[in-house]
Amino acid sequence: MAPTGEHLFDYDLVVLGGGSGGLAAAKEASALGAKVAVLDYVTPTPIGTKWGLGGTCVNVGCIPKKLMHQGALLGESLKDAAAYGWELQPENIKNNWASLRQAVQNHIKSVNWVTRVELRDKKVEYINGLGVFKDSNTIQTVTKQGERTLTAKYILIAVGGRPRYSDIPGAIEYGITSDDIFSLKEEPGKTLVIGAGYIGLECAGFLKGLGFDATVMVRSVVLREFDQQMASIITESMQERGVKFLFKCLPTSVEKLDDGKLLVRWVNHAEEEFYDSYDTVLFAIGRQALTKQLQLENAGVVLKGEGDKIDVVNEQTNVPHIYAVGDVLYKKPELTPVAIHAGKLLARRLFGNSTATMNYDNVATTVFTPLEYGCVGLSEEHAVETYGADEVEVYHAYYKPTEFFVPQRSIAHCYIKVVALREGDQRVLGLHFIGPQAGEVIQGFAAAINCNLTMSILMNTVGIHPTVAEEFTRINITKRSGKDPNPQSCCS
Repeated sequence: MAPTGEHLFDYDLVVLGGGSGGLAAAKEASALGAKVAVLDYVTPTPIGTKWGLGGTCVNVGCIPKKLMHQGALLGESLKDAAAYGWELQPENIKNNWASLRQAVQNHIKSVNWVTRVELRDKKVEYINGLGVFKDSNTIQTVTKQGERTLTAKYILIAVGGRPRYSDIPGAIEYGITSDDIFSLKEEPGKTLVIGAGYIGLECAGFLKGLGFDATVMVRSVVLREFDQQMASIITESMQERGVKFLFKCLPTSVEKLDDGKLLVRWVNHAEEEFYDSYDTVLFAIGRQALTKQLQLENAGVVLKGEGDKIDVVNEQTNVPHIYAVGDVLYKKPELTPVAIHAGKLLARRLFGNSTATMNYDNVATTVFTPLEYGCVGLSEEHAVETYGADEVEVYHAYYKPTEFFVPQRSIAHCYIKVVALREGDQRVLGLHFIGPQAGEVIQGFAAAINCNLTMSILMNTVGIHPTVAEEFTRINITKRSGKDPNPQSCCS
């Protein structure tokens, strides 16, 4: 029991959720001398998928997604290799789903183990149980050892979210989500991905790259939260690779046939009815925060949005000693590095006399579609909406990755865009890149845009030749000019 003010609490900090944000805050707080406990419990999916400590990113998100994306890219590289003189037999190239799945799951389990060991070494108590609020300072949980009650001076809500299912007949009984795809024992086969956000596109992209038939069903628009010109280019790039799209369609039912296949019925915008059979139906229609199971009403924490998100100021909820980070936050980026950084900064403020706060603006991200899309800052639409069309200048260019030349890969969708203010040195508002290694490219520019990058600085930066990242330093054609943004040569 540690004395704190006029009260005695079991812990200085109790963290609800063992994902990236919660773990980062817990470890940082413990390093600063706080007594910390982390509660984490994973409810199995409808088909029984469950996983260990580490949250969505480690187990069913960023990490397995990137590994399967890399597997798909290696397939492309093997096909390119013959053009570079490697004596291969491309017609015999085939991915073994069971081997890939096992390799990915082995890596995940190793990370789960390292995470457990790290918490122990940092003297953070790990409790494998679902924590719920009894009151604003008290958490109750049930573990294999029985019931426990914990009291804390501060409580951090970091439970993250889980995928939504459609409410159509058969969705839960026969569908899966991204929580299941990375550990499927049987290969997915012909797959319908319902939803066209980044998770849906990434899954469809690596499935097609691994040799499976993949179709994306789009309710309204592709990549709704992103720059829509870039979203259109990504769509075209995926179509070129053989991913099929069903635009402006809504599923109406999923049923299992006698042969084990899944019959999906849907309607389009004209209310015309269609159907087809698939081996796998994957729902990627958004995520919901896991706040409703916490009994937040007992603590007085107010929810916003669709009743699952928490509005915060510097991670502080409406109850002063209760905080939140990560995907449970209202209108904040749902990205692992955001949760980690916010968690660390919060712990330093609570236990290390720091005053540094999280900046949620200009956070870079990448969509790991077959041809990747990286961006930071404002979309063209958001910039025009914020500043007005007359005050925004948009620079753009198509380009030719050198490594695409020999295998004669399509360069039709390799495109960059810089959104800037028109006045003065033209402060950069957003950068958008479609091409290989987009995440590696955009990361450095994210630092630059946070240092008030201008077009003057960008145009006077010497690029590294030949790279794809240097294309940003050579950009000079504006949309307003009407000039052709296609390159005249590899060095133009």
